[in-house]
Amino acid sequence: MVMALALAVVHPHASFSASSSSFFAHQRVPHILLPKSRSNSSNSTSLPASICKASWQELAGVVIFSAIPFTAVKAIANSPLGESLQRRLEQRKKLAVQQSSKFKALAQKARKESFWYGEERPRWLGPISYQYPTYLSGELPGDYGFDVAGLAEDPVAFQRYFNLIPFLCSFEILHARWAMLAALGALIPEVLDLSGVFHFIEPVWWRVGYSKLKGDTLDYLGIPGLHFAGGQGVLVIAFCQAILMVGPEYARYCGIEALEPLGIYLPGDINYPGGILFDPLNLSKDPVSFEELKVKEIKNGRLAMVAWLGFYIQAALTGKGPVENLVEHISDPLHNNLFSTLKLV
Repeated sequence: MVMALALAVVHPHASFSASSSSFFAHQRVPHILLPKSRSNSSNSTSLPASICKASWQELAGVVIFSAIPFTAVKAIANSPLGESLQRRLEQRKKLAVQQSSKFKALAQKARKESFWYGEERPRWLGPISYQYPTYLSGELPGDYGFDVAGLAEDPVAFQRYFNLIPFLCSFEILHARWAMLAALGALIPEVLDLSGVFHFIEPVWWRVGYSKLKGDTLDYLGIPGLHFAGGQGVLVIAFCQAILMVGPEYARYCGIEALEPLGIYLPGDINYPGGILFDPLNLSKDPVSFEELKVKEIKNGRLAMVAWLGFYIQAALTGKGPVENLVEHISDPLHNNLFSTLKLV
């Protein structure tokens, strides 16, 4: 989908008519941007692009399947089972709150003593003298005093962005986690396919969206016939994804107390909820290491967000996946690099 939008920017006169037999049927797109065919003869016939190709029964099944997580949680919370779980939670919640308060106090102390926080923390220019913003005091993970655009100068915007308002999740950490998950999902299929461990019909991340725009049917994990929504059009899939996200977004809006009707207590805050659901490996048991892990997480998340910018540019310029680009560069760095790629455009 992102690749298609990128192509639309490069070719503003392209036609996106739903009546065309292929998404790019009437566009003059450079051949380096188009994927090579990886399908067998049975799938070589181009399918007409449409919003929904399935019957209403199949469409209803996909929508119901997407709504199961949210509706199941609501049903359990309003059932006798949910009432029983809530009573059990109330019996042990007082002790859990006390333990959580003690841990937060220890974490606050660890942050004050940590190398990564406070006035003596590392700065983005290192030893170079620079007038760093006074409103960046080092109280947050990953604060290197970098704000050349003054985005955090407004106190209200700063509070919203970094979750100094209790019920708002930090925008940066939210996007950082999505970027890390998405990067993993983009790289692993291509690595497994190129290494021969597992064959995917389409391992390159942007070509999957391109295939759906053409109206192709996709099988999950390359297993024939396993496609809950793989046979649907792009808009249907987007609608189902919106339904699937209702539950998580509603819980995020309500805060960490949203799961208490199910008898689940989360000891942390909205950015770091903790508990068995969000910290199954108990990585936050040590307050000192926990504060350092927060810094590592935001640093890796920022790297992932920058990496995705590289993924977009690589796809637009070469029409290949990031792993394939890396392998080609390592095999012949003098001829496969940024400058040689720009010459081909």
